[in-house]
Amino acid sequence: MMKHIFKKGNEELPVLLLLHGTGGTEEDLLPLAELIAPEHSILSVRGNVSENGMPRYFKRLSEGVFDEEDLIERTHELNTFIDDSAKQYDFDRNNVIAIGYSNGANIAASLLFHYQNALRAAILHHPMVPLRNHSLPDLSKKSIFIGAGENDPICPADETKELEQLLNNAGAEVTVHWEKSGHQLTQSEALKAAEWFKRYS
Repeated sequence: MMKHIFKKGNEELPVLLLLHGTGGTEEDLLPLAELIAPEHSILSVRGNVSENGMPRYFKRLSEGVFDEEDLIERTHELNTFIDDSAKQYDFDRNNVIAIGYSNGANIAASLLFHYQNALRAAILHHPMVPLRNHSLPDLSKKSIFIGAGENDPICPADETKELEQLLNNAGAEVTVHWEKSGHQLTQSEALKAAEWFKRYS
């Protein structure tokens, strides 16, 4: 079981899966969801891994170096949790859109890398490439927004471009929005994500 919040919205609209950054909680992205899609149901999940008391979705060996074995295991765990939540809260499992920031964006990207139908679409704020040398499923008809910072010290521009290419090669329609900023999630980036969401959801 993963600690979470479920907030019921319009049942005909996609459910938003909210995934926080390192040290965050299931409360963190609620204001972002309110900005992007206030009428939607929300499943906001806290990471099950603790790094020096800070919640995360999977372990890392050092800054920017993922524990790939744990990442794969935790990706399966999260996917199963979404399956179970769909039954518990009676929502359409095939109509889930992720909104993730940093560590949360990384595990959302990992869901896309592992499962063709885990997510209908995704908003990824400052993600990295979750796994390399990994064969992606067919992601055609999936729409993905990536928010990136030109001066992001944790997620360099080349990382963003590599992730964009991998997702494009798998058939996804990827929109990348660049900010002249670092790793923080800015208001202008959030507004661009909201604009994108209105077009693609």
